[in-house]
Amino acid sequence: MPALAQRLQEIVISGSTRMSIRARELREAGQEVISLTVGEPDFATPPEAIEAAHQAALAGRTKYPPNDGWPELKAAVQRKFRRENGLDYALDEIIVANGGKQVILDAILATVDAGDEIVIPTPFWSAYADIGKLAGGVPVLVPCPQNNGFKLRPEDLEAAITPRTKWVTLNFPNNPSGAALTRAEVKALADVLMRHPHVWVLSDEMYEHIIYEDTGGHHSIAAVEPGLRERTLTVSGASKTYAMTGWRVGFGGGPRALIKAMTNMQSQTTNGIATVAQAATIAALDGPQDGVEERRRLYRERRDLVVSMLNECPGLQCHKPEGAFYVYPSVAGCLGKTTAGGKRLETDEDVAMALLEENHVATVSGAAYSMSPYIRLSYAADTETLREACARIQDFCRGLA
Repeated sequence: MPALAQRLQEIVISGSTRMSIRARELREAGQEVISLTVGEPDFATPPEAIEAAHQAALAGRTKYPPNDGWPELKAAVQRKFRRENGLDYALDEIIVANGGKQVILDAILATVDAGDEIVIPTPFWSAYADIGKLAGGVPVLVPCPQNNGFKLRPEDLEAAITPRTKWVTLNFPNNPSGAALTRAEVKALADVLMRHPHVWVLSDEMYEHIIYEDTGGHHSIAAVEPGLRERTLTVSGASKTYAMTGWRVGFGGGPRALIKAMTNMQSQTTNGIATVAQAATIAALDGPQDGVEERRRLYRERRDLVVSMLNECPGLQCHKPEGAFYVYPSVAGCLGKTTAGGKRLETDEDVAMALLEENHVATVSGAAYSMSPYIRLSYAADTETLREACARIQDFCRGLA
């Protein structure tokens, strides 16, 4: 067999995907597994979005779209950025892609050369590093420990930037920790970045509408510090806010030259995205927004339930997140112990796997997000499912010896 590309050595299957596969295997074997691995809202896509897709198909809007998105969808994104983020982008400063991940891929492939550094606060979504390595870049990981609320400190950001830094990635509210920043905290990071004009800023704001108390709402860094606008890519999408993960619609706003380069990159990969998904997203962005607040209220209730129940588990310590729909409890108190099934726990990966194999709750190890010893749980599930999952985790922890 001819050889595969060397670059594939840098790419691994994500931790959440691996655990989802194992959970599916156990279900197929007859086990009643509760999976809290995937970052996917359990709510339905808004009916107006579904109807808009249907009408677009009936109207014959099923032909090749523009590489960077329908003009009418870009106009809806433009209105969204103005209304919700305080950002004013021209239509040629906006790109629509197959999910937020492709927006990020387009940007990294369009800008990063071999040896360029990408600063990534940890814990983090693994795609930032994997995409960076695919482009020949070098991830520079900056720990954001729990005693700092999993937040990036300005002094740590300053220390990480070098002459080779090409991008700084910011993801708040954060996957996996749920950490969110106040306006003052965003401004402090912006002040650091203003001192380094050679650095691009990737602001991944996919969870911008899933944010709770203590932050004063969501704060886009390019709006907090307008001086960064010409080198900031603001990324969002329909997936988390509108429960449209399968529609695959992400979008980004940034300086014209960057968006042009990203569009060129996209034209050589997927071209534009599915037309019916674009129609659905216009309806979601321009339609009633009361469902967004209702879902946020439910997420907050679920968060409070999960944090309370996990903090009753011997060996776990669960920080209360300000946003997103994840908790990231420390499992340090479980390490060095043995499960009821006889498994010795040495790492957070051991904890996640034993919890799945013995008590049938699927989570993701902190190692998948480059910060141990933690596990990540998604609380994008109904309340009774979460209550049962947490009860099983309590049983697991009480059985450790």
